[in-house]
This record gives sequence, structure tokens and C-alpha cells, in this order.
Amino acid sequence: MSKPTVIVNLLQALVATVLGNVVYFVLEPSLPVAARHRPLHVDLGMAVDFWFCLVAYGLIRTARKWK
Repeated sequence: MSKPTVIVNLLQALVATVLGNVVYFVLEPSLPVAARHRPLHVDLGMAVDFWFCLVAYGLIRTARKWK
């Protein structure tokens, strides 16, 4: 892989992580108690947060392919 490709992939992952976390923490109060993350614990809330980040990454990748 070329260096610009690695940088683009890194930026996409960073934006997806930030966007996914923002959406998760905005929606967290309305989520069921089991889906809320407790700090310093591995729980279902962490999996839900990861899912939001994964969806954001998929949307970013799809939008870039449509371009």
C-alpha cells in the first residue's frame, strides 16, 4: 500500500470512531440499561458503541465509493 492510501484509511477510521462515539453518547440516555457502557468494564454497552462506529465506517466507505 502507498503512504497516501494508509493515511486516508487512518483518517476514515478516526472519523468513524469519533462519529460513532458521538452518536452513541447522544443516544445513550435513551438506550436500555443493559446497552449502556459502564467505565472500566467490558460489557454490552461497549459492543453497542463498537457497532455504532462500525456502521459509521461502513457509511463513510460507501459514500467514498459513490464519489
